[in-house]
Amino acid sequence: MRQKFSIANWMLAIAAAMLVLGAACARAADVQVKDPVPDRYTVQKGDTLWGIAGKFLKDPWRWPDIWRMNREQIKNPHLIYPGDVVVLDKADGQWRLSLERPATRLSPSVRVTPLDPEAIPSIPAGDLEPFLSRPIITGPEGLDRAAQVIAGRDMRVVRGEGDVVYAIGTDATAGDLWYIYRQGRDFRPIDGGELLGVEQRYLGSAKVERFADVSTLRILTASEEILVGDRLVPAPRGQLLSYAPHAPDRPIDGRIIALNRDATEAGRGWIVTLDKGTKDGLDVSAVLAIYRVVSPITDPRPPTEADQIGPVSETTRFFQPDRWLKVPDERSGLLFVFRVFDRVSYAILLNTTDPVHVGDYVRNP
Repeated sequence: MRQKFSIANWMLAIAAAMLVLGAACARAADVQVKDPVPDRYTVQKGDTLWGIAGKFLKDPWRWPDIWRMNREQIKNPHLIYPGDVVVLDKADGQWRLSLERPATRLSPSVRVTPLDPEAIPSIPAGDLEPFLSRPIITGPEGLDRAAQVIAGRDMRVVRGEGDVVYAIGTDATAGDLWYIYRQGRDFRPIDGGELLGVEQRYLGSAKVERFADVSTLRILTASEEILVGDRLVPAPRGQLLSYAPHAPDRPIDGRIIALNRDATEAGRGWIVTLDKGTKDGLDVSAVLAIYRVVSPITDPRPPTEADQIGPVSETTRFFQPDRWLKVPDERSGLLFVFRVFDRVSYAILLNTTDPVHVGDYVRNP
């Protein structure tokens, strides 16, 4: 009986693998290349995988679908270096990207430095860096249990860069670099409803000069005034900027609920907040299309319905009610999800054909 069960499981595993392979092939088959398209490109310092893919593909974010590596390998930034040659060719009727390396290059697997500054990242780091570890999205409890600024060295109400403050709740095992936060916006669906999360606004950083029941910290950076009552969170360790862009694994129908700047519209390079997170099937590196709702248009065609009779008064009035035509939502750009919480996520606008607004829809590309 065990033998039959093992064989059955083995056959199911093979079937599942074939389904995954078939799905990957289907994705690769519908990738569109530029016309004309180069057959190779030599990687330069400052390149990104996204930018390189844009030299070959109409939709650069699709490069993982035709790269001869799996998603985990693509996430590894120790794969592509200046001087490597990216080659585009066809195999079994499908486009594919691959690498040619100089014969003298050592295999990246033998490198001993954990972060190679020469490695080509997936996407530009500059736009995302401030948002990779800040701000924080919490539940309604916020950071009530986090360390707290309780006083300054003098009697001033506000503190800034270079000032000394005192705090409780700091833990020496968490390191001496801490981020400073204050409760910010509540995030809710566009149409109202239950709380999705609370944004903890990043204010700056501080270094612990002495750990004790009441620790002494010096403020290193401050984007605004630091106040008594502000919260402290240990700064996270350095993160690798390595992403494998992909469409979500399940249908997403969400909305943009906030912009990261005080403005009414956004464009390429802006950070936006979405009302979907891990509980909705979003993960880091997901790519979504942005759609704007077009207002209904008056129907100019002659009416085919009979006139309606208006309210009876001294005279009878016949009229035709206004008739409207529904216009399909229009695609206005793409965004890239780079930080995900339970029910909220942050994304960067990759390209836009029209201004992006709070309330615009985001869906599978």
